[in-house]
Amino acid sequence: MLAASTLPTSDGQEVVTCFRDGQVTLRRNRRTNGFMVALYEQGYQGVRKGQLVVHAMDAFAGAIGISDSDGKCTPEYVVCNARGTSVHLPYVAQALRVAARDGFILASCPSVRERAPRFRWANLGDFLVPLPPPDEQAAIVRFLDHANRRIDQFIRAKKKLIALLNEQKQVIIHRAVTRGIDAGGKLKDSGIPWLGAIPAHWEVRRLKYVASLQRGYDLPSDSRVAGPYPVVSSGGLIDTHHEFRSKGPGVVLGCYGSTEAVFYVESSFWPHNTSLFVTNFHGNNRRWAYYLLRSISKGAHSGKSAVPGVDRKDLHEIVVPVPPKPDQEKIVAALPVMVADVEASIRSLARELELSREYRTRLVSDVVTGQLDVRAAAAPLPDLEPEGVSVEPSDDEEADIDDSEAA
Repeated sequence: MLAASTLPTSDGQEVVTCFRDGQVTLRRNRRTNGFMVALYEQGYQGVRKGQLVVHAMDAFAGAIGISDSDGKCTPEYVVCNARGTSVHLPYVAQALRVAARDGFILASCPSVRERAPRFRWANLGDFLVPLPPPDEQAAIVRFLDHANRRIDQFIRAKKKLIALLNEQKQVIIHRAVTRGIDAGGKLKDSGIPWLGAIPAHWEVRRLKYVASLQRGYDLPSDSRVAGPYPVVSSGGLIDTHHEFRSKGPGVVLGCYGSTEAVFYVESSFWPHNTSLFVTNFHGNNRRWAYYLLRSISKGAHSGKSAVPGVDRKDLHEIVVPVPPKPDQEKIVAALPVMVADVEASIRSLARELELSREYRTRLVSDVVTGQLDVRAAAAPLPDLEPEGVSVEPSDDEEADIDDSEAA
């Protein structure tokens, strides 16, 4: 059914990457950071547009697809041509992705480490997939192309709406933290350009005198022992451990990568070394300090490296508004009510996204395995023109909802 390709590389060819959402494209079309870069491209092979590409170490997670570009790829990829005219490669790619989703690829070859099997040509060549007649393979692909495009449009629209709602939530928090919740009170100029006017009885101080920050502690995954204490990184909760390094409740914020992320942790916890955490609240309400840190644009203080990062020394020098303790407690009590409707809408939209993905998974599986006959439905559908390369992150590269309080 398939024949392994062994095309040579040539000067000037760009690297083709196979992503877990099934897109196979030039690396620069999606992202350029986060990859291991080979000093010597030993064993690299050529890829041509239209060939089937399988990521040997990531096939179990769906990294299987048809290349949309000419280029070169690492020897960890298996590149294939169709053997004869009875095989439609886009259909084979869909069938293999269904097998990956159902765990068959993970179970079909030995693993060199946990959940990382090497799905080499020897495994792929002997792998069994259903093969309907060529015209039905083409009908299946045409139907799924139309269905997936409509589902993708729906998902993009919902993501944009969620992003707008998160912005609205952030505006509500920012206004409460910088102006308080009592309308009509007397204001004064704070003398801080980004802050503007604040209530007349509030003070302004450097952040280091309001919430002192410290870098977290290293804790490799193989050193963790499951326990009651969350391990919190720049991205939120990543594991648990039997020991803690900071008593809760506490506040953790992103140090590398997710520099705008801020998490409120109810229990004692282990702050990971990719994060900063508050070591001293200087008598302030801890939940108020969390809202304050959410209202500060930490991205303006990020480094310029490939992975953005913030230095606590820079953050410590930011001048922030500080209300009296009773005002802090009012803000903390009022904000959950003020953002409740927005959060309910975000949860509803997130559920719609979850259901749409479940629908896609079930639809593709039923169509590819013949549970649903789509020949009649596909017959009037035109062949779609390519939309161009997607530059939006896949589900593996981004979070869809604001989960800053999930920890």
